Amino acid sequence: MKPRFVLPFLLSGLLLPMTRAVPATEGMREGTLNLRSAGPITFGEDGVLFVADSRAAAIVAIDTQDTNAASGSKPLKIQAINEKLAAVLGTAPDQVLINDMAVNPISRNVYLAVSRGRGPDAKAVLARVKTDGQIEIVNTEKVKHSRAELPDAPIDGVVGEGNRQSNPRLESITDLAFFEDRLLVAGLSNEEFSSTLRAIPFPFKTVANGTSVEIYHGSHGRFETRAPVRTFVPIKLGNEQHVLAAYTCTPLVDFSLKELTPGAKVKGRTIAELGNRNRPLDMIVYQKDGKDYLLLANSSRGVMKLNVDDVPRLDNIEAPVNGTKGLGYQTLESWKNIEHLDRFDNDRALVLRRDSPGGPATLEALPLP
Repeated sequence: MKPRFVLPFLLSGLLLPMTRAVPATEGMREGTLNLRSAGPITFGEDGVLFVADSRAAAIVAIDTQDTNAASGSKPLKIQAINEKLAAVLGTAPDQVLINDMAVNPISRNVYLAVSRGRGPDAKAVLARVKTDGQIEIVNTEKVKHSRAELPDAPIDGVVGEGNRQSNPRLESITDLAFFEDRLLVAGLSNEEFSSTLRAIPFPFKTVANGTSVEIYHGSHGRFETRAPVRTFVPIKLGNEQHVLAAYTCTPLVDFSLKELTPGAKVKGRTIAELGNRNRPLDMIVYQKDGKDYLLLANSSRGVMKLNVDDVPRLDNIEAPVNGTKGLGYQTLESWKNIEHLDRFDNDRALVLRRDSPGGPATLEALPLP
């Protein structure tokens, strides 16, 4: 679910991380990981992998010890990755669900957050795909890690009626990104304005309540406070640090990072309506030919390429929208059926795509457009 970790080789308008005053692994203890679920994942510094356990409303930071730098620019394409992963796990491909993926910016090994099985009895698994294509399961029985539990998580239980039934706990964490000394987290809380963004200092010590966020949703023609951010990226606009966040149906919203303080209520600036009946899946930022771009993968509208340089000049959308409005985009016609997206290196994106619904999945590094 970016780049969820803002890489030090990114330039210009993109955010650059500071030098860390303390080791990224400070405060970690060796022991067994007890994950009820493995959802969004992202990398921090020094090979630290953050794993969202939404069922437990917690985030685990893991010392992967995967810190050998990658060399060269090798091609990467693994067809039927879901079938190969199922074989390693000793199960059928339809019993493997890849929830998210993240590239280790040091080694370029790819990490997968996986559910083995379906429904509430599914087992959380972390897998590593090495640059040579080898798949291995990450050992969670004896690993250095630390844990942050959300103090204001939504209830764990079914609410609503009929087709609107849901368990809000499963959306306590919908996306993650690491910046400087903070882990940025999107999801739901138990507050009246339940849509939440939070900036958790890392290494983990205490976790405060999140920031309640409100947006104007043009295609719905109303202000909303309960719909969670689906995917987001931190980015620098002018001289200030911001978060660009995408919601279902598909408003793109700008938040000032400095306003994300514990317990605050913040109203975002809606800069685009990108079309309804659509769920944003993943986004990344990159630079090419001196300009900053955003790639946004969607459930029904393909992959959009947007020029981030235009964002500061856009008006706030505050009235109903029929169709699309605001920041323009180009649909990448050759990027089909993308389910997950991450930065691979300076010149390539990593995608997980399927040729048909429920069919074999391909993991592939593609040149940035």
